[in-house]
Amino acid sequence: MVRIVDASAVSAMLRRRAGRMTEAEGLVRPILEGVRTKGDKALVEYARKFDGLDAATVAVQQAALDAAFAGLSKEMKSALKQASANIRAYAKLQLPVAKQAMLAPGLKTGQVIRPLDVVAAYIPSGRYPLPSTLMMTAIPAQVAGVEMVCACSPKPAEAVMGTASYLKVNRFFRMGGAHAIAAFAYGTKTVPRADRIVGPGNIYVAAAKKLLAGEVGIDFVAGPTEILIIAHEKASEANPKWIAADMLAQAEHDTDASAIVLTKSKQLAAAVAKEVERQLATLPTAAVARKAIERNSAIIVVSSQAEAVEISNRFAPEHLSIPDRSLLAGIRHAGSIFIGPVSTEAAGDYASGPNHVLPTSGVARLRGGLSTADYVKVISTQELSLAALKKLEASVTTLARAEGLEAHARSVEVRTRG
Repeated sequence: MVRIVDASAVSAMLRRRAGRMTEAEGLVRPILEGVRTKGDKALVEYARKFDGLDAATVAVQQAALDAAFAGLSKEMKSALKQASANIRAYAKLQLPVAKQAMLAPGLKTGQVIRPLDVVAAYIPSGRYPLPSTLMMTAIPAQVAGVEMVCACSPKPAEAVMGTASYLKVNRFFRMGGAHAIAAFAYGTKTVPRADRIVGPGNIYVAAAKKLLAGEVGIDFVAGPTEILIIAHEKASEANPKWIAADMLAQAEHDTDASAIVLTKSKQLAAAVAKEVERQLATLPTAAVARKAIERNSAIIVVSSQAEAVEISNRFAPEHLSIPDRSLLAGIRHAGSIFIGPVSTEAAGDYASGPNHVLPTSGVARLRGGLSTADYVKVISTQELSLAALKKLEASVTTLARAEGLEAHARSVEVRTRG
């Protein structure tokens, strides 16, 4: 049974389960070093040991991807078409644009946008196949103009391989875990070195990304998935069935997942808890979902909607569901916001358009979800006329000499004074 607590217990309830990150880092370090020093030899050995690879290489041939797509059902192909169209359209909205501005006569500034050369998408193969994650990670890269979009999955399902074919992913590899992250970070004869690695994974993938950040760009270090739901201020306007369904949709991901509901009504809290139990009775994924509900989830009774918003901002949830737009202005931290009772988080997981690769464990205080901007570089430009440089001369030379950088000052004066 999901716990019902009052707001006095919020600090304890909102404290995330501590990941065994230090332990995981110790375990993956020798794997990273093995791939760095031995390349494909180590990579294939680890893929056989951890992924069950039964081939001589981790590379998957295009013919295998195309065959997987051919075997997909008509309904699956239709779903890929609709979902990818919305994801692509939304990704285009996020793409930074080139611009110029004349800050003063003769002082032309601006920015140009350049895509990364190689991007790698990590697609987990845990409890469930995740073709949706491949769409969410590959499509923004394509919109950004990335020349080589790679993807990997340790035990790729036919749906994932078929999606790779449909999206025309450039390279696909049957590998996972820390060794896959190392392969993309360092590059091997088979696997190209990536500029950025994106996508979720288990604690060992997260540890590898954390250790290799700087060697390669990453999106963020992800933890267990989470949702926070602020119920309608009027209990009569909230639907316990819908709220319970949204909690379970999150809980079925993983036993470490969490679903938090904030409500002013004790009656609604009880109704939601009862409904969670009723739906669990027929849920095929109940073995996973029940553990997440009982261990990591709660319904918190608050005194006001303002307190609910304050708690939400402290939590900075990956997914945030709010009853209507009236609360939106007060939300400062969230990975993605679902507005209104019909806007179920599952729509965002698959087909509404915004990216489902989102920050967890409070990282939403620092950034939003994966976007097209993660696949490009915004490069500043500046073009000065001699007259414009002369107007800046006093400021530049004064600041340069204040910092003890004489050559900086002279590089201006050699132009302005002949």
